[in-house]
Amino acid sequence: MDIGNKVAIVTGGGSGLGEATAIRLAEGGARVAVVDLNADAANAVAEKIGGKAFAIDIADAQAGEKAVAQIVAELGTPRILVNCAGVGTPMKILGKDGPLALSAFEKVVRINLIGTFNMLRLVADAIARDQEPGDGKQTQGVIINTASVAAFDGQIGQPAYSSSKAGVVGLALPAARELARYGIRVLTIAPGIFLTPMLKILPDEALEALGRSVPFPPRLGEPEEFAKLALHMIDNDMLNGEVVRIDGSIRMAAK
Repeated sequence: MDIGNKVAIVTGGGSGLGEATAIRLAEGGARVAVVDLNADAANAVAEKIGGKAFAIDIADAQAGEKAVAQIVAELGTPRILVNCAGVGTPMKILGKDGPLALSAFEKVVRINLIGTFNMLRLVADAIARDQEPGDGKQTQGVIINTASVAAFDGQIGQPAYSSSKAGVVGLALPAARELARYGIRVLTIAPGIFLTPMLKILPDEALEALGRSVPFPPRLGEPEEFAKLALHMIDNDMLNGEVVRIDGSIRMAAK
């Protein structure tokens, strides 16, 4: 699918993987809605790329419905959704003070999995209601969700994060199968260790050690490399229902 003049929504678009993807989409001629919980970050990216900013909690049903309706009214029907919003708070099942608070586990799953599904359902509905004419073989829309290698190689301290990302992985195929009748393709990217704001707070020595743990190339991934994969997925009509790891062949150790 050609992204030129298409409306694209990027969640988590205020920084990291989402920001890089929003920039690449805009460079390709898409009209980009930058969605992020951080209003300042969303506005900064939207201003840089000539897009529109929407500051919402993606796991809030009403906020999501309102934002998508506003995007349709102001920009047009979204044909592209890239879900990058997520959190990766470390936590153990059993800590010094006892078992992990259920609310802490629930918060991560709410943002990473429920938030992803919320935006998927709303954008899919908008596309299904506004079908472009064709012979039924053209892509009407592409939805790309972001999982993680933690969905497969979950480490100690990642019970909530790994569970939520495994849920995103499990969503890909049933969503792709159901939405095929509307010409909507659904894909998932599972990144390894990428240089995002969550990692930039670490000392340089720690970042270098993390990079060396990647078999090849022995470095951290760059957000632009994630964005390049997302744009290829949008362009290649035969990619559907698939989860693609982009990780330098790393397999995470237990801790």
